[in-house]
Amino acid sequence: MKKLLTVILATVVLCTLAFAQGIPTYRHKIALFAPLHLDSAFDAGGGYRYGKTFPKYIIPGLEFYQGAQAALDSLNKAGAPLEVFVYDSRSRRNPMARVLNSPEMSNVELIIGHASASEVRMLADAARNKKVPFISATFPNDAGVSNNPYYVILNSTLRTHMEGIASYIQKYHSGDNIILFRKSGAQETMIRDYLQEFTRTAGASAPQMKIVDIGSAFNSSQLLMHLDSTRKNVVLAGSLDVAFGNRLADQLATAGEYYPITLVGMPTWEDLNFSKSAYKNIEIAYSTPFYYNRSSSFLGNLTEEFTARTGGRPTDMYYRGYETMLRFALLLLDTKKDVASNLTRKGNYIFTQFDIQPVFLDRNDMTLDYFENKKLYFLRFVNGVRTITQ
Repeated sequence: MKKLLTVILATVVLCTLAFAQGIPTYRHKIALFAPLHLDSAFDAGGGYRYGKTFPKYIIPGLEFYQGAQAALDSLNKAGAPLEVFVYDSRSRRNPMARVLNSPEMSNVELIIGHASASEVRMLADAARNKKVPFISATFPNDAGVSNNPYYVILNSTLRTHMEGIASYIQKYHSGDNIILFRKSGAQETMIRDYLQEFTRTAGASAPQMKIVDIGSAFNSSQLLMHLDSTRKNVVLAGSLDVAFGNRLADQLATAGEYYPITLVGMPTWEDLNFSKSAYKNIEIAYSTPFYYNRSSSFLGNLTEEFTARTGGRPTDMYYRGYETMLRFALLLLDTKKDVASNLTRKGNYIFTQFDIQPVFLDRNDMTLDYFENKKLYFLRFVNGVRTITQ
């Protein structure tokens, strides 16, 4: 705890300074926004409000920032000509609207953000006005932003996940008994519609899918009546609700002794533990746009450095901050001031092989809506062992 509080105190200072050691004649400028919650964590005199505790709501933004700072440390050691401004997106004393109109933002060439829906809209508007890219590293949809060629979504949208899941099923399970179990809800309707849209587009080659509304309080008997003991059953969880997915996995786990089952879930399942022996009888897979190979020496070294500095172990948000900053800072250095024209460029991969592609508002006149990461990985759990499928 003491080490982690020291990191927060250091962050208070770093958020007010540009990253500018070894100043060259010209430095490319980057603005980084993250929800650090410094106003609520510290009082007016700089005292920490929570004693020996550490509120969970601070961790994601802080670790994202720490990862970005670790990447900048590496770039600084290499003499990269960068000047980076870090902003607390939840600051009451220096709100985002004021920051975006501040002098230091006038010639920023790249904006990176760990942001909420409303913050995404503000940052995307600012990026369009300044004609510089805004990399949205965490928010998983377009946040209502459209017709903005400077907006980049790294955390792939629901449509992209459904397209990826449909393609995955078509590739590996086209002849199986495919069932979409769902409940009512706006997002659940979108999931169903996106999957059906893919089926219509794929035509005769699309696998047949049964859609079953089971509500939220379903039991195993309601599921079993739709399973086939003579062939593989591929069950789709038709809801982003983690509780729905967890219940579905639990109810199907025992049925796996008698029915061959593959359960395909949602990107919201990343915090569920499918390595438990309770799930040994079924295969479980879900999609994710980010992949961190914890057995790699590079990621292991980053983890050790974080632990030595804070006394804890990082979450994926630390790696997200690291790879987002490093990849796009390198792209800025490679392309000088022409990042916006090179967003789809391959290479400079850190952990994740992003595939950033244009998304069109209207394909008839090819109006560019925004850019999005279309690369998905599928994490598979068989007998508690995790593997990756691309």
